[in-house]
Amino acid sequence: MKIGFIGAGKVGFSMGRYFMERDVHVSGYYSRNLNSSKEAAIFTKTRYYERLEDLVRESDTLFLTVPDGDIDKVYSKVSQLDIRGKCLVHCSGALSSDVFSDVSKKGARGCSIHPICAVSDKLTAYQNLSKAYFTIEGKDVEDMVALIAGCGNRVELISAGQKVKYHASSVFASNLVVGLYDIATELLQECGLSEAFSKEALLPLFMGNAINVANKGGVEALTGPVERADKGTVKKHLEVLQGETREIYRLLSRQLLQVAQKKNAAREYLELDMILEDEKGIGNEKHSYYIS
Repeated sequence: MKIGFIGAGKVGFSMGRYFMERDVHVSGYYSRNLNSSKEAAIFTKTRYYERLEDLVRESDTLFLTVPDGDIDKVYSKVSQLDIRGKCLVHCSGALSSDVFSDVSKKGARGCSIHPICAVSDKLTAYQNLSKAYFTIEGKDVEDMVALIAGCGNRVELISAGQKVKYHASSVFASNLVVGLYDIATELLQECGLSEAFSKEALLPLFMGNAINVANKGGVEALTGPVERADKGTVKKHLEVLQGETREIYRLLSRQLLQVAQKKNAAREYLELDMILEDEKGIGNEKHSYYIS
């Protein structure tokens, strides 16, 4: 297998270096920005190409490591070349191989390969790929599965119709957590604490929880007022929170309630469930008997 990269950004840098360190042959890089392809070639100890057709000719597998919105445009250019017998790959989490709409008519095939891993830096992110789980989507991808498995990664197949929901899962586990941490630090600042203190004070709690989730799983790692069925504390939280922050707290607490019920099957959560179902606010007539 000879892998050529079209696009020399963070994903291209990372995947190329990762493959090279595992003795997978990488032809090199082509990019609209020649300096980017040169930098990637130096980083991976491969070569750069000034012409797209040269990279395509010398590679049997082509990774289109460009932004999601550019994949179809780049494929349109690549498909005008001789790609017979080649495999075209993109690394989008949300898009499927359907973006390579007429690839079979060109005598080629297409698939998507996605690492469940944050690729945040082009020079260091490759180091995290060794621990990443991968998904592959497409037809006739046995060789791609063998490629990823041969690098030492866990890999499973996913259908084209599930890619968007699959990607949303990663957003919940990664990006949305950033939003929650931001809310937490803002609440501390509203309590009169400094910005620096607020951002740093929560780190041990955040990291400790992440480690517990990783080691024990979400069910066993869950602690806090919802897990304890502490309806008094939850009501007080809802009373002091406002607007979207209150609604985020309420909806996520309802999700935690399901986790808590798995952990403590014998514990009574009905009253807490009714409090969290109260969208109009604490103290309306329907639930007034909960107010002490």
